[in-house]
Amino acid sequence: MDVFGGRWKDHPQRIAQAWREVVGEEDLVLVPGDISWAMKLDEAADDLRYMGELPGRKVMIRGNHDYWWQSIGKVRRALPASVSAIQNDFIHIAGEWAICGTRGWTLPQHPEFTQDDSRLLEREVARLELSLKAASKAGLVPLITMIHYPPAPATGSSTGFTDLMDAFGVRLCVYGHLHGEAGRHAVAGLHRSVRYRLVACDAIGFRPVYVGRTDEAGRLEVSDDEQFV
Repeated sequence: MDVFGGRWKDHPQRIAQAWREVVGEEDLVLVPGDISWAMKLDEAADDLRYMGELPGRKVMIRGNHDYWWQSIGKVRRALPASVSAIQNDFIHIAGEWAICGTRGWTLPQHPEFTQDDSRLLEREVARLELSLKAASKAGLVPLITMIHYPPAPATGSSTGFTDLMDAFGVRLCVYGHLHGEAGRHAVAGLHRSVRYRLVACDAIGFRPVYVGRTDEAGRLEVSDDEQFV
């Protein structure tokens, strides 16, 4: 990522150092895509190992540059023990809570949106619905959703993604994809019942941000703090 400017200089070392400063082994870390530039699964081994060696339990989804992400079965077999992947399903957090997610896609508001984008967008909305329904069928509340692409325009207006999250009781949506000046197009804050947070690495200073905690009774509290630290 160094080719995208000085802010990315030594980013793997900076991420690892900041991660170890704030993440404990009992913590859960959400990683919303773009994990490796590799084109094939075996070529992503070093990047997956890097993530696996960091503290905590990691949950990830696919980003638009994760070309190495092939069949989910093969991906899961290649993941370190501390890393899980979501695709058309969910991850149980604690108590009655679950994390759902999908990659997402370009929204119709983009000036270069095409008919092909429309088809891919519909597929990704359907995949999010599968994920949310899977959690609901298991008797869980899909409290958090991860999407790689922004799920709504900066205004927070409704999309297929936001309608699903509203319907299933999602309270927090984290996403990435937008880097540098593109961050001005980020949807943020509370829209209807869901709080949206852009957590692309350069948007948060390459340092994991706190989004919630579980108490001793297993209840989950989602942070309303918009300050990235």
